[in-house]
Amino acid sequence: MSNTTIQTSNAPAAIGPYSQGKKAGNTIYASGQLAFNPATGELYNGGDIKEETRISLMNLKAILEAGGATLNDVVKCTVYIKDMNQFGLINEVYGEVFKDNKPARVCVEVARLPKDGNVEIDAIAVVD
Repeated sequence: MSNTTIQTSNAPAAIGPYSQGKKAGNTIYASGQLAFNPATGELYNGGDIKEETRISLMNLKAILEAGGATLNDVVKCTVYIKDMNQFGLINEVYGEVFKDNKPARVCVEVARLPKDGNVEIDAIAVVD
């Protein structure tokens, strides 16, 4: 089975020793995405959890597309949030983005995320 690294300038560069994504056979594993601006590398800090979630998901989408997948190919996501009280707002945006495909999902509250982000989302997609 082939194992290919996914790299795109349309999503933030990895901030550690990992890849934006990996494609193994017909499965794509996209690393967790925070609300970084791909062009500047700056983390969104506008205080709007819905916008932060949207940016994280658009970064995830860019990685999937670079690997030959779409959001409709996602079979599983993990959502990490700093404050479970924001779950409803995060879920609202998540539902807008995944309106045609409802992947399996885990959502957990964590003590802290890299760069003090408030939401991080990863995904697994399967393509034909």
